[in-house]
Amino acid sequence: MTISRADCAALDADDPLKGLRDEFTLPEGTIYLVGNSLGAPPKRASAALLRTVEQEWGGRLVGAWNADGWFDLPTSTGDRIAPLIGAGPDQVVVGDTTSIGIVKAVSAAFGLRPGRRVVVSDLENFPTDRYMVQGLTEALGGYEIRDVRGADGLDEALAPGDVACVLLSEVDYRTGDRHDTAEVTARVQAAGALMIWDLCHSAGAYQVDMSPADFAVGCTYKYLNGGPGAPAFVYVHPRHQAEARHLLTGWHGHAAPFAFEPGYRPAEGVRRFAVSTPHVLSFAALNASLDIWERVDMAQVRAKSVALTSLFIDLVEELCEPYGLTLVTSRDPERRGSQVSFTHPDGYPVMRALIDRGVHGDFRAPDVLRFGFAPLYLRHVDVHDAAVTLAEVLGKELWRDERYRRRLAVT
Repeated sequence: MTISRADCAALDADDPLKGLRDEFTLPEGTIYLVGNSLGAPPKRASAALLRTVEQEWGGRLVGAWNADGWFDLPTSTGDRIAPLIGAGPDQVVVGDTTSIGIVKAVSAAFGLRPGRRVVVSDLENFPTDRYMVQGLTEALGGYEIRDVRGADGLDEALAPGDVACVLLSEVDYRTGDRHDTAEVTARVQAAGALMIWDLCHSAGAYQVDMSPADFAVGCTYKYLNGGPGAPAFVYVHPRHQAEARHLLTGWHGHAAPFAFEPGYRPAEGVRRFAVSTPHVLSFAALNASLDIWERVDMAQVRAKSVALTSLFIDLVEELCEPYGLTLVTSRDPERRGSQVSFTHPDGYPVMRALIDRGVHGDFRAPDVLRFGFAPLYLRHVDVHDAAVTLAEVLGKELWRDERYRRRLAVT
């Protein structure tokens, strides 16, 4: 074998991030390779939720909006996320969902580029991105979507000079492949369009730098471990904050929310990208996770991500070579995020059988087995054991059990 379990244990002993594993709740006997879908819960999240319910809500009731900073959560939490995506203070606002964030960013981009009536969308984007753009263009009328696949065909799509904005995912949710965001952003802006990045599969996985971009959106429940339903974020470059107006003019983005004026006036700065009442309990869990992230060196996170994903690719290809798996993630570490994907003709039952044996990945239609690597709590021995278990599932054809073919609601 390329590397033994003992070798992996030695790597774990020297891991500068090893102490962080104890900060998370992980069920005994589980190897959790789904941090790219839902991060593991920080142990401190339970205490944070209890404190918010009992001391803040229960102790101060409505007064907690002032006394405990509830009203300012969208911007105070945004300032904590900003360093993780290469942004500065007063450039990120948190609230709502990624889908809502897409509407905010794209509609603002339309307003900043009057006369340009095209949004370029990636057919490989997570589907909600394109669904939201489709609904937005249909509702506004007079706009069209021009589709590309990744960055392929981008120059051709930009050539007519009618593109208002381009929406791409930094990391492909199926393959785990990663864009060169600086290079793509420069091409888009050189054509007079605005660049919007979806960071759902990159924020918290490695160093992200959105400083050249115009807008970015992302979720906090994947690598950032904010919990199911955790609020999303929107980044707005300072050069656009004074002029940007988006479609969802809710009262929390008003210049004076408690003046209760009949007409909308946008707040100054990024606050205008807030919409509605923050979900305080979800913010409590997210901020508990951000307490951990503030102590993390992202260069170490990236180095470990590369080590874990490279190890997994090597081990799976060595152990599973005869069994019909095809690597669809880039072998070049610079071209992938913190995810490795393989295809298999019977990918769904294979994944079900794997999960039954304690190795949790997930499946994306039509045939993709996805494995996400969260460096804060994954070990090299976990990667080794996952590859060995996958080889057993394939080699012994354990996936042929008929029960594994029944599709669950969430795959």
